[in-house]
Amino acid sequence: MKQYLSYSQEVLEAKEKGLPIVALESTIISHGMPYPQNVQTAREVEQIIRDGGAVPATIALIDGKIKIGLSDEELEMFGNAQGVAKTSRRDIGYLLATKKIGATTVAATMICAELAGIELFVTGGIGGVHRGAETTMDISADLEELAMTNVAVVCAGAKSILDIGLTLEYLETKGVPVIGYGTDKLPAFYARESEFDVNIRVDSAEETAAILRAKWDLGLRGGALIANPIPVEDAMDSSVIDGIIDNALNEAKEQGIAGKNVTPFLLGKVKELTEGKSLDANIALVKHNARVGAKIAVELNK
Repeated sequence: MKQYLSYSQEVLEAKEKGLPIVALESTIISHGMPYPQNVQTAREVEQIIRDGGAVPATIALIDGKIKIGLSDEELEMFGNAQGVAKTSRRDIGYLLATKKIGATTVAATMICAELAGIELFVTGGIGGVHRGAETTMDISADLEELAMTNVAVVCAGAKSILDIGLTLEYLETKGVPVIGYGTDKLPAFYARESEFDVNIRVDSAEETAAILRAKWDLGLRGGALIANPIPVEDAMDSSVIDGIIDNALNEAKEQGIAGKNVTPFLLGKVKELTEGKSLDANIALVKHNARVGAKIAVELNK
């Protein structure tokens, strides 16, 4: 296993000193935002984590290695690269063997973080059960990963393009705790809340870390979802977003877009029809998650 892991100098030093580390995914760079905003946002998010007393580890697959922490040059190269593979659990072996460039999704980042001994991961929103999944069986591998991999995921809830109710049902079946950070309702990515309740509300990083530590100390496998709402000033009107998503879903169906191509298509449509406001919201919520994630990582490390 060790031959596949390659640590950045910063992460290596953090591990030697026993400092708190926060994992970050790379799909947000390659598939979530256009260049140069993607690289700039990635750098800013890393800095927020440093400012919060933890060490960032952006994860990606490059040249047959799982990179735990990217150098500035690697980040720049990654943000500019063409044909980067969107990497989930099933793709990791193939991409390492062929030495292709892979951007890690939530599922793949969780796997790599656990291999590297990192317990906390910050992202934008998780994948979930897609609308119409009762006929398509389109369910993100992120949910299965949360059921079996010991990494807590700080996010702004589930993307509003999903069936949020079914996503929560799936997580309940798999025994994954859904923790609301300062909220009783599950946030819906661009919007601060959905109509669905979280399992547990917490109001501090200490409380969150204590719950995670107790769970893992007992050998209860699997992660936890820490749902952190987008800040009030950056949130968007959920009814507007929902209308746009419904139209975009119909368009995707007409164009025969399916599987893992649906999410980037829908997010692109939302960005276009909100005149870029959704991209601003996306950047704001990721930064907010980084602030909260750094606090929880510091507490977990105690």
